[in-house]
Amino acid sequence: MKLNYKRTILVGFAFFLICAFWQAYDTVIPLILTNKFGMKQTWSGVIMALDNILALFMLPLFGSISDKCKSKLGRRTPFILIGTILAAVMFVALAFTDAAQLKKIKEVATVDDPAALEIVYDKEADEELMTPSGETFRLKDKYTKEQFAAIQSQVEEDGKLKTAKEYTNYVVPARQAYARAVTAGDSGTLVLFIILLLIVLVAMSTFRSPAVALMPDVTIKPLRSKANAVINLMGTFGGMIVLGLGIVFATSAVKNSMMSYTMFFSVVSGIMLLSLLVFMLTVREPQWALEMREDSVKYGIEENLEEAIGGTRGLTADEKKSLLFILASIVLWFFGYNAVTSKYSVYATNILHKDYNLTLMIAQGAAIVSYLPVGIIASKVGRKKTILAGVVMLTVAFSTAAFMNSDSPTMLMNVIFALAGIAWATINVNSFPMVVELASGGNIGKYTGFYYTASMAAQVATPMLSGFLMDQFGMRILFPYAAIFVGIAFVTMLFVRHGDSKPIAKTGLEALEGADD
Repeated sequence: MKLNYKRTILVGFAFFLICAFWQAYDTVIPLILTNKFGMKQTWSGVIMALDNILALFMLPLFGSISDKCKSKLGRRTPFILIGTILAAVMFVALAFTDAAQLKKIKEVATVDDPAALEIVYDKEADEELMTPSGETFRLKDKYTKEQFAAIQSQVEEDGKLKTAKEYTNYVVPARQAYARAVTAGDSGTLVLFIILLLIVLVAMSTFRSPAVALMPDVTIKPLRSKANAVINLMGTFGGMIVLGLGIVFATSAVKNSMMSYTMFFSVVSGIMLLSLLVFMLTVREPQWALEMREDSVKYGIEENLEEAIGGTRGLTADEKKSLLFILASIVLWFFGYNAVTSKYSVYATNILHKDYNLTLMIAQGAAIVSYLPVGIIASKVGRKKTILAGVVMLTVAFSTAAFMNSDSPTMLMNVIFALAGIAWATINVNSFPMVVELASGGNIGKYTGFYYTASMAAQVATPMLSGFLMDQFGMRILFPYAAIFVGIAFVTMLFVRHGDSKPIAKTGLEALEGADD
């Protein structure tokens, strides 16, 4: 028995387009909310948690609904088709709303020319503002109007670090306060932006569980860690392509903090639709799912074809306890990891003064190199031990990153994020298979929903909590916060006793040759 890598890659195009979307969403939406609408980190975190709030209800719901779907295209494919098209179209509409808000701000003056910054100075000179590192200040105590207005032109001319620090520490908070005042005066664009954002998020929520459940639908249980490695590899490629687009469009550049994202969002939507086309033309879900069920009976993993197709079973008390501890661990490491992914673009711009696109690409690249080896290692030493090693690595990476600042070597930050990428690959490849290992053929979508309920519950709370703490204590709290939560996950994971792949029944030479365990 060997994994069919070609089929797994083709199935992975659904996850590819999902990750392409979320990479764009996680890096750009926080910038729009803070720069264009002037939101503080706390409220930005609330908005960033909306997708996870929806997911708490919709992912288990649509996972269960897809379990019962009897379409000719299969149980999962119809959801992937309709959800992707709607999400891609509405994502472009969202970009036009962002452009409308930018136009509203520019009605006063070109956003970053000296005349505009003089207007900002007149409006905000007496207000108490806060730098990204937590220092409070008043513009009139730092600069004359002319000095303040000159900062942006200096950034455009030489882009030197000293000027960039002045820009992010003093110009950005003042301009965000001004954008906040503009939004308060006419909140219509913000309301429309949030409505469209909700539509996009609902569309994404309708097919995420079905897309992820498709892998175990077509993959026999002992091979799911390897298959999940391939699926995550595809997702990482999707994220890296979007990060590469971020470099091309210079979304992290100081001088582009008030850019229009219309073209960027349009390209991302095009990538989603192209990936969907490849998926629809190549994936044969009903045929592949039936072949998996027949193999499950052949190798003694399921007793009969009827059980493999639609059977369900109750969990023992020990299995329930393990499931709860697995889900608790998922909550904890997502508390740490998602805090970083949802806030890093803002953190890197304001604290590190580094290109967040490049750093995140390095993390993704390290993950890509790791996925397949991690899947193989897990099949030899077990999923639990492999996850524990990943948790240790991620805790070390986040703890070390807490000491980094704008003067730290860029190469060191790249190494730290490479370690984080390897660690996350190690955790992510094995955690989902541990959950669905406890499922039966008829409720894989339901257990996929359990997995996403746990991860999304964390992602509901952590952007808001981390944003609140960043507003109260400065942005530097981000990495200590993340390290603490990931570290606690090590403890909860120690109590997990079930979820490692079961040995394949030795029914012949093929089983002996291809077995993972």
